[in-house]
Amino acid sequence: MSEEILGERKKALENEFFAKENQRLLERLRKEREKLAVKEALAQASNIQDEVLLDRLVELEIGPDTWTALSLIPLVEVAWADGKLDDKERAAILEAAADTGVSPGKASYELLESWLASRPAAALLEAWAEYVVGIANRLDAEGKQTLRAEIMGGARSVAEAAGGILGFGNKVSDEEQAILDRLERAFD
Repeated sequence: MSEEILGERKKALENEFFAKENQRLLERLRKEREKLAVKEALAQASNIQDEVLLDRLVELEIGPDTWTALSLIPLVEVAWADGKLDDKERAAILEAAADTGVSPGKASYELLESWLASRPAAALLEAWAEYVVGIANRLDAEGKQTLRAEIMGGARSVAEAAGGILGFGNKVSDEEQAILDRLERAFD
């Protein structure tokens, strides 16, 4: 084989190698950018600032849409605990939803509206609890505590929204407390 042909084949081989390597590197860069975008959106929706926890949640494939469900289902369940949803509870839920990016015109808002119009099936809370157990088992103690605080803080706010009479008395009903306790157990 002549040196010229061998040189051309060598160059073709190198070009092919580097083209594939460049493609692999570009794909890795694209995935890193996607992960960063999900992490930033999750941070905005959840108000979680812990970079390690955010990375772990993204690894667990929890994005802003999943976060919305994780954070809103407890609010809805607590509000419906006594069998009715009052205006103060509804307002607290809609405010919390807006904080996670749920707004009129989005499918998530329509779903939330349906949950506010009629109590969701018990299977929704069961699915939520099973999912939270799975997530919590994959987090360290600090991450689990942060997740619990973010989710349960909103649920407690809804429970307190309609409680008491003229600011006196127990702000959380027995039914609401029972739901709060059930929600809390999912994190243990």
